[in-house]
Amino acid sequence: MNRRQFIGLVGGAVAASPLAAHAQSSTMPVIGFLNPSSPGANANRLRAFRQGLKETGYVEGENVAIEFRWAEGQFDRLPTLAAELVRRPVGLIVAFAGASSAAKAATTVIPVVFAVGEDPVAQGLVASLARPGGNLTGINFFNQELVGKRLELLRELVPGSVRVAVLVNPTEVTSTETTVREVGKAALSIGLQVRVLSASTSHEIDAAFATLAQERPDALFVGGDTLFNSRRVQLALLAMRHAIPAVYAQREYAEAGGLISYGTNLADAFRQVGVYAGRILKGAKPADLPVVQSSKFELVINAQTARTLDLTVPPSLLARADDVIE
Repeated sequence: MNRRQFIGLVGGAVAASPLAAHAQSSTMPVIGFLNPSSPGANANRLRAFRQGLKETGYVEGENVAIEFRWAEGQFDRLPTLAAELVRRPVGLIVAFAGASSAAKAATTVIPVVFAVGEDPVAQGLVASLARPGGNLTGINFFNQELVGKRLELLRELVPGSVRVAVLVNPTEVTSTETTVREVGKAALSIGLQVRVLSASTSHEIDAAFATLAQERPDALFVGGDTLFNSRRVQLALLAMRHAIPAVYAQREYAEAGGLISYGTNLADAFRQVGVYAGRILKGAKPADLPVVQSSKFELVINAQTARTLDLTVPPSLLARADDVIE
């Protein structure tokens, strides 16, 4: 294995060692990568992020270094991890989901490129989408705006459903509040009853499904949460074990055995973050780069899971699907 391959592998799996990063800093820019989840849950997205960098002329280990910080689902660690990157210091921070607010709080000087599912203006990350102002810009991948559509798709797939459970992670306060509010509005309009359950750890996910096994709702709506995405195999297996039809926010859930997903193509969002990071490294100012709103949405159906749950997928739904997993 040559030196370049070694550097690439280390950067993709864990945070680069402080000594290696220090050695690189004198010859190449360093990007701080702040994520509330884990490397294993983001392998495809990391490839997409690196592809975006490559499109602007940057290749990790050749002319740019990446300093990784993963919260592993422990959101209270994000401010500390963001402060570490600022002290490092890095030339740029890319921050995802709940890590974006931590990055904003940590620095008013270092450029920050974010990817968030909620409105970044409402979150206080930028002044406006067209002219962000300050040191932040990024991608809005429309997680919460699609909540109502996901519930409608679940009802279409399970037409006899009346009672729907909603699983949220209370540690992501903004996301949870928005999900509960939007699900409630959508449920009211189509005549569904909603029961909200909370989980912020793997053990609590198990406990939530134990409750579902007792209450037997007709379907389950899983909130678009970074913790849940990192536990997507657990969620898909539990939903299958308890024969609960469930809808999710990203295609990775359906690939892991989940019934149906609808949401932004997050790999493309990560690629766009890489493109913006590259442009800023070349001298662009975050204040002058408008927030990009994702336009690629995917409906993915796991037909094998549907058959296991004894569900017939309506032809109209199959025709609209971007991918059907057999």
